[in-house]
Amino acid sequence: MLLSNLRNHKNLAVKCLIAIVLLSTTTLSVQAERLKDIADIAGVRDNPLIGYGLVVGLDGTGDQTRQTPFTTQSFRSMLQQLGIQIPEGQSFQLKNVAAVTVHATLPPFAKPGQNIDVTVSSIGNSKSLRGGSLLLSPLKGADGQVYAIAQGELIVGGLGAEGEGGSSITVNIPSAGRIPNGAIVERSIANSFSQGTHLTFNLNRPDFTTARRVAESINELLGSNIANASDATSIHVTAPTDPNQRVSFMSLLENVEVDPGKAPARVVINSRTGTIVVGEHVRVRAGAVTHGGLTVTITNTAAVSQPNAFAGGDTVIVPQTAVSVAETANRMFAFEATTTLDELVRAVNEIGAAPADLMAILEALKQAGALQADLIVI
Repeated sequence: MLLSNLRNHKNLAVKCLIAIVLLSTTTLSVQAERLKDIADIAGVRDNPLIGYGLVVGLDGTGDQTRQTPFTTQSFRSMLQQLGIQIPEGQSFQLKNVAAVTVHATLPPFAKPGQNIDVTVSSIGNSKSLRGGSLLLSPLKGADGQVYAIAQGELIVGGLGAEGEGGSSITVNIPSAGRIPNGAIVERSIANSFSQGTHLTFNLNRPDFTTARRVAESINELLGSNIANASDATSIHVTAPTDPNQRVSFMSLLENVEVDPGKAPARVVINSRTGTIVVGEHVRVRAGAVTHGGLTVTITNTAAVSQPNAFAGGDTVIVPQTAVSVAETANRMFAFEATTTLDELVRAVNEIGAAPADLMAILEALKQAGALQADLIVI
């Protein structure tokens, strides 16, 4: 059994060498994409970290401790840990201290001693963190364990200034900043990369055509039945069990180029910003469209009601409201059938409709069955 496994691993290693030669001598399609750009390895992912800390050294832009008592509590606790005792009941204003949250992303395979970037954001009423320094802050994962320690000088891209008369100016966001390489990794997170006899690639965009083509491309390089697509997302690949061989194997696979399947025909409408994005395969059947504009205008004017000299009444202001309704007499126009994206864009431009009107027209075309695409409103 052991000799059989060794023989299989040697055969797989030989296939990998042959595949490397093929990759270096084969000219692939310009539209092809590398596997590393369209898929991730199952079990190999980033992990978010979060922590709480204090930023000191601010130029009078720290928290107002009366409104944020947790800043004073944190500062008092820190001094006690450093051996400094503060008399009970004594209050103080910390204009140069701000309570902040610290968050970072721990990448896969990060080892103790390596550095990662951190983002610092104020959680109190600090006006600016510019010029501040983050004190030692532990960063914890979802399991409550400490995985990194953050500390350092903040880089704040925002700027704020305020005058005595109440005038103020703010550029970007001064209450948040970053510390490049501001955290030291203290603990690594295990993953399943070196475990088992298979590796699983998960496509970033599920697609049956892309999954099939990925499996076929890998099998063409390494031999049949090396890769199998289980669904529209996952492709299982037989991999060596030796860690060194598995790294070389992954280096080969992530550079395999695949022509991904094209996305479904979709029209995406952002109703908040008025943005409309039309996909490549969107088609429109011939139809007639008319879109009228109904305008309702309400005008308020103030009139003065003046009583007679001996009536004994009061002078009052009486509002008068006038309502008018106008409808634009738009003619019906023919929407020609389109077979390409260029023809669709040309037809839309000929309408000359505003984005809000175009949203209504596309929705009506979808209801009439003339729009051959999925209509997605976000």
